[in-house]
Formats: sequence, C-alpha cells, structure tokens
Amino acid sequence: MRVEVVERLAGSHLESQSLQAVQHYIAQGNSLGLDIEKGITTALKASGCNTQLENAVYKEVLKVKGKENSQLASEEELREPLSFIRKAQQNWERRIAKSLNTMCTELNLPLAKKRADKDALELTNHWTEIGTMELEASNIRPVYGPKDFLEVLINISMPCKNEELLSQSWGLLTIPIQIKSINELRIQYNEMSINQCQVGIDDEVEVPQELFANERFRLGKKVLANKSSVLSQEYCKRGCPPGLRASLWQTILGVEVTNVDRLYYDQLKQAVLRYDLLIDLLYYKDIKLTSTNDDQYFVFEDYIFMVLLPFSRDTDVLELSKTSISSPAKSFIRGKLGVPEYSVIYPPNGIIPFYGFSMLVAPLCYVYDDVHVLYFMFRQLYLRYFHKLHIISSDTQSILGLATTFESLLQTQESQLFFHLKSMDIHPLKIVFKWLMRAFSGYLSIKECLLLWDKILAYDSLEIMPVLAVAIFSFRKLNLMQVKTQSQAEAVLADITTVKVTPLLQLSLFSK
Repeated sequence: MRVEVVERLAGSHLESQSLQAVQHYIAQGNSLGLDIEKGITTALKASGCNTQLENAVYKEVLKVKGKENSQLASEEELREPLSFIRKAQQNWERRIAKSLNTMCTELNLPLAKKRADKDALELTNHWTEIGTMELEASNIRPVYGPKDFLEVLINISMPCKNEELLSQSWGLLTIPIQIKSINELRIQYNEMSINQCQVGIDDEVEVPQELFANERFRLGKKVLANKSSVLSQEYCKRGCPPGLRASLWQTILGVEVTNVDRLYYDQLKQAVLRYDLLIDLLYYKDIKLTSTNDDQYFVFEDYIFMVLLPFSRDTDVLELSKTSISSPAKSFIRGKLGVPEYSVIYPPNGIIPFYGFSMLVAPLCYVYDDVHVLYFMFRQLYLRYFHKLHIISSDTQSILGLATTFESLLQTQESQLFFHLKSMDIHPLKIVFKWLMRAFSGYLSIKECLLLWDKILAYDSLEIMPVLAVAIFSFRKLNLMQVKTQSQAEAVLADITTVKVTPLLQLSLFSK
C-alpha cells in the first residue's frame, strides 16, 4: 500500500511544495542532521506542509485500502470477488439502461441535443431560480425506485446454495455475505457509549452550557486550526456542533474549493446551458416529486438543480468505475442501437438516477450556502459513500450489506418482534430499504439527519444506518407488536421525524 500511495502523490503539486519547503529550510541555515527522515519532518512542520501531506496520504490510503494483494486477482475480481454478484450487477445495469432507452423511444425524445439559443438564454437568466421554469415532464417516469431495486436483490441466488447457511436466514435476503455482529459494532462505535457525552443529547439538557456545549465548541475550534482530516474525524465521533459542521466535514473529506474548482464548476454549468439531456428531465421530475414536496427542503429546490444538472456532466465521477463494481451507463447513437462501436457513456457522469436521488443533496443545503462548495461536497460524499447505496456488491457497506446487517440485527436484537412480523407475513426490510437508499434524508428531521451523517463521516462507515433502523423498530415495538398486515406496519413507521438519532443509537448498541 505504501508504494501505491507514494506513486499517487509523485509529481503532484503537494510534492513540489514539500520539496520547496525543505529547500527553504536548508537555505535558512538549518541542518537536516544525521537522521534525514527526522530532519525532513522537522522542515515540513516548520513550513506547515506536514498536515497537508498527512491529509493527502489519508485520502490516498482510503482509495487503495484493501488492495494489498492486488497481484493475485484481476481488476474485476478486486472490485467484486463474487462472480454471481458481478453478473447480477451487470444484468441490473443493462436493465436500467434498457428502461431509459425504451422511455426515450416511446416518447420520441432524443437522449441529447444542442439547446436552441433562446432556450440557452432563458436557462442562463433563470439559473438561480431554475425551479420556476416549467418543463414538459408529465410523461417522464423514474427509471427505477427502491421497490424495484429491492426486488432485484431478493431474487439474487447463489450458484451453489449452502443449505446450512440459508437455513439460518429468516429474512428476505438469503446471500450469506460477511457482516459485523452486534459485538463488533459495539467495538467500532465505542465512542458513542452511554457514558460518553454526545452532541444531540448533552448539548440540549438544561444545564449550564459551559459543562459541554461551549467546551465542545472551543475544542472544535482548536481541531479546525490543526487542519487535520484524521483529528477532525476523531473529534466528530461525539458529534459536530452545528456552527462547526461545515468546516469539519470539509476537512474530513479534504474538500478545499479553489479558483480552479470554481472554474471547473462553471465549465460544467456551460455544458448544461449548451446541451439538453433527457437526464435533465429525470432530475427535474425527481426534484419536483420529492424535495419540492418536502416541508424541510422545498426552499432549496433551485440549489439542488444547480448541483445535479452539472453533476450529470461531470466526467470526473467516472473514476468510480476504476474502484467500484459499477460500470458507467451507456447508450447508442440514434439508429445504431445494439452496435458496440456506436455505444457512448450516457449521461457523461455515467449515473442514471433512481427515484429520490435528489434527496441525497438536500440536507447539505442546510450546511453550505455557496453553491460551489455545496457541489464539491456532494460530489465527494457521493464518491466516497452514496454510490454504494445503488449498486449490487458483497461489500458490507453496499446496500446489500446494509440490508443484510439490518435483518440480522433485528433478528438477534428484537427476536420477539422479528418473528411476530414474520408470522404475519410482514417484511421489515420493505419498510427500511427506502430509508437506507436515501441515507434517511426526507425521513428524519433535518437536525437528526445531519447528526446521523456526522456519524457516517466520523466513523467512515455507512453501517450506522442499519443500526439506527433497528433502533427505530425497537422504539416503536409496542405498536408494531399489534400490527397484522404490511400496510399497518408501514403506517406505524410512516412518520419518523420525531426520532432522536443519538439516544436511540446508544440504546440499540449499548443497552443490552
């Protein structure tokens, strides 16, 4: 791993900057001494480059993590070791691409066309208020939603079934992938234990603020002054003070928006103004059906447009295909359907959105008011975490792993409730799956959703989400034990906006 990280950083601006810092240190009459490594470290600390290097190394380590034995496996096997899972993902990608192409044919709409000058001018004039524009999208339908995706996951079957393993699974998913037990999760999230003060609990009690909230804020300012991704991540394990959340998240994800980044965003914007994509109507319809109809997020409708339309043109997102099981979506030039030589990546970022995709942007609008920062924060969150919520993979943090973790934890933590629901032919995963695919956005109150996302970034893991889902079932257990149909169970859990994330997580992990 060390060699690969060094190779990734070689030739970068940071390498040049570090070399200059060491040269400047020596030019001032300082000596590196006999211990060259220690001397260089001292020189870098004196220049302030050491923290930047640490953050850069940390980001690269995350990218190459788990590839130490890459010589022994093909690139395809590295992304996904199980061949039947790879096949399921490939079939799923073909299915959604076919669905998009079919809709295009049925509605006689081109996948892409150059905008007329007057349309481009109108869009330019309404860029900051795109939501006010009326687009003809009545016949546009979502390509797929959580229900469609769950059905695909349920129907995945192993080529050689292990009856002993299958007999241990009582849920909808029968693929025995490796997931963490409750004890392993307790160790992973030990900083959230009940004897530890937490943002979301101890900053809200009626005690003098100096006892926790103010002290937490002061400590957070010191952490930010250090500019360390690792230190910021460790600090956030007990929650982010709202006033520091924006800066802490940027530090953790390594997002520092420069003038070059702003120029890049403006180029993506120009691509939106120049070309009209069918995918734009998909985003338009999705935003109108979800975030615009949400009492918490409707005011950010225009911001969400200004993120997602450029995002669809961002070819940097295609980097995912190098490390993820997913492949960029492709289509064919008109009149050349099925001819490989005429296939093209479509949309340019390779992502066909699911129903509710826009809700992954919405909570960030409460944290960032600069659309450039908002864009790059969403893109980084998507690249690191959210893309895992709509691909088929045996990774424990993919949607398949998260759903399996939920069913396993519910069965072990709330066995009485689980078997009551099963006896009534009620499937908890059918309720929870949409929560997981949208990272609970639109289901929790905005404050609680951001507290949950604090934990995702702090622990660099999505596994906290199924833990929360089980905690919500435990919280509503008395009512759920009375239900006799799937619709009744869904009604009990239709509104979870009153849920308090942090105390429920603590109770679920540490009370038993």
